[in-house]
Amino acid sequence: MIVVTGGAGFIGSNLVSALNRRGVRDILVVDDVTDAAKARNLFDLQIGDYMDKAEFLDAIRSERPDPSLQRVSAVLHQGACTDTMATDGKYVLDNNYAYSRALYYFCAQRRAQYIYASSASVYGHGTRFAETPRNESALNAYAWSKLLFDQFVRRQPVARPPQFQCVGLRYFNVYGRRERHKGRMASVAWHFFNQYMAHGRVRLFEGSDGYADGEQQRDFVSVEDVVAVNLFLLDNPAVSGIYNVGSGCSCSFNRVAVAVINACRRHRRETEITLEQARRGGQIAYIPMPETLRGKYQSYTCADLRQLRAAGYGAPFLDVPQGVGGYVSALLQAPDRTGNVRGGGAS
Repeated sequence: MIVVTGGAGFIGSNLVSALNRRGVRDILVVDDVTDAAKARNLFDLQIGDYMDKAEFLDAIRSERPDPSLQRVSAVLHQGACTDTMATDGKYVLDNNYAYSRALYYFCAQRRAQYIYASSASVYGHGTRFAETPRNESALNAYAWSKLLFDQFVRRQPVARPPQFQCVGLRYFNVYGRRERHKGRMASVAWHFFNQYMAHGRVRLFEGSDGYADGEQQRDFVSVEDVVAVNLFLLDNPAVSGIYNVGSGCSCSFNRVAVAVINACRRHRRETEITLEQARRGGQIAYIPMPETLRGKYQSYTCADLRQLRAAGYGAPFLDVPQGVGGYVSALLQAPDRTGNVRGGGAS
């Protein structure tokens, strides 16, 4: 049995979809679906069972755990508090550190594969993005909680067979299908799409940290590629460590906005436009950086993929025009704009 925590969420539900396409149905989804909108991500998927995240945590900590949990062969741990502006530090640490640590001990005891979601936020304002402590500096409670668990993993004995596989994946800016429920924490591609469909324009932040308007740069990675990396590691249990998961390229927010706009224009059979044309035509507008983000905003990220490549992952990553263009096409095809087209999902 494979456990997917956060399995009703964005990346988790895409992982369940990909496992289904492999013919895997013996999946335990662990999540909190108090917000029923998140549960919609599971409606077109097949799972073996569902368990609330609090119930699951009690079960794995119990001296007499549920017998079905003895069958767990792998845990894909995607569940977390992902709000980078969260102010309740205890809640963030309970969800992102203590929960992850409990799962580590559970998997170690059973020699089950443990693949967990870390975050590129651990690099803070740094300009080097290789997976080494000297490059790490958290800017908020979310980033610190992720870094704290990475540090915990590093202190443990080397996790590889015949012990067990333990892999941390530092996701950069992920976008793609099944993220609708995330609200303000959804990707900029999702927000740009909805802004353009509703108002005919996209709003970006004015310049900051020496970057011109909309020219802040991030490594935007498709959820399709994130899923592919997870499955590669599931297929290669001898690989352990902490790895970046990004495209390996940095792209400006302006370029993402143009990719969204032109994908919508192609759908309407309209001529594509350039960034300068979008600015002159009012399809792109710039707004001040909110005070709550000043000093806490990563204006530049770019995944260093050398360690991931050295671990054997050789597949190419989608660039922004390919990935965002395909994502927007999926949103336009879906009746409810979720991107969850029947038979769709990440591959």
